Amino acid sequence: MSTTATPTPTPAPGNMLEVDGVVVEYAAKSRRGRPFRALHGVSLDIRPGETVGLVGESGSGKTTLGRAVLGLAPVAEGEIRYAGRAISRLSARERRALSAEIQVVFQDPYTSLNPAMTVGDILAEPLLVSGTSRAAAEERVSGLLDQVRLPADAAHRLPREFSGGQRQRVAIARALCRDPRLIVCDEPVSALDLSTQARVLELFVEIQERTGVAYLFITHDLSVVRCVSHRVAVMYGGRIVETGEAAAVTSGPRDPYTRRLMLAAPVPDPARQRERREQRRNLKSVGAE
Repeated sequence: MSTTATPTPTPAPGNMLEVDGVVVEYAAKSRRGRPFRALHGVSLDIRPGETVGLVGESGSGKTTLGRAVLGLAPVAEGEIRYAGRAISRLSARERRALSAEIQVVFQDPYTSLNPAMTVGDILAEPLLVSGTSRAAAEERVSGLLDQVRLPADAAHRLPREFSGGQRQRVAIARALCRDPRLIVCDEPVSALDLSTQARVLELFVEIQERTGVAYLFITHDLSVVRCVSHRVAVMYGGRIVETGEAAAVTSGPRDPYTRRLMLAAPVPDPARQRERREQRRNLKSVGAE
């Protein structure tokens, strides 16, 4: 991918989010079946203002980890701590307060936006629910639209009137409504064409520079995490198999699975593409899986 997006300067010290030995299991589908273990003792941390890219193929467990951070997946073992507090031990009131600080941007912006509501109402809703006045909410909506580079009249239009990239900008604006400190980005550009991906990635970086928000950036594409991440964690089979600074992991990966991910990325030269395909098959045959 060709893009000018680059991660912001070195994040602040200390951890905002700590995932410590987390195991996620789902109940068996039948009475005699075994529970399905989606995560096997995963540990990860994110600092304030940092982007950690979480990369892996479909079924690797990366989305499950994002859901666990959001409290949407059952944690059987281990602990997730935010600002030093164990999320599982928070009261209902504390959890509601935490929901303002941890937000999410999903893969498909159209299905995550209410098609019957105008963009203005979509953005104002969480503000009004939290007690913000109508006038203050409308002012905030105007500022959010400007922040994600949408025209002011977008507030009066329905999601279906926008392109996929514009709808994802609306979804980003909604995540920013209550000034979160952490946003879980679950494949936020995978449904977009390459040129639109580049512009949206640039927007993520600009927002981080302006607000200091941290991202857990989930994707299957190493070229995407290279553009926006400070550090990268690679997942396979519900485990993290490699972590490190983004430049190191994406230019000289140590784990065979990470090398396979790199070789899976398409290149314009057909001969080089055939060579990469053969290298990927060789890695698989020596036990990457």
